[in-house]
Amino acid sequence: MSVELPAPIARYFTADLDPNPQAMADCFSDRATVRDENNIHTGRDEIRQWKVEYSKKYTTKSTPILVAQDRGRTVVTCHVEGDFPGSPIDLRFFFRVEGDLISELEITV
Repeated sequence: MSVELPAPIARYFTADLDPNPQAMADCFSDRATVRDENNIHTGRDEIRQWKVEYSKKYTTKSTPILVAQDRGRTVVTCHVEGDFPGSPIDLRFFFRVEGDLISELEITV
């Protein structure tokens, strides 16, 4: 099953597969925030480093399976598989998009 994603969010999932962490950082605005695993990463430099660090620990593949709207955010439920404890798991990605860039991302179970 394929879901239709807004362009900035589709770019995020494509960049997640790219080994170059700058591709991920370029999906976000200058002051964007990412909340993941009880940590907050603010700005492109921290987001790039977040991608570097989780890519060192894990290899993952996220497959979007559902898209919904919730209080101004796009919620993408993904089936995530990889070499991490508890794989596979379904995670929810809460995106706030401004223009062509992501301004906020929160990843939860």
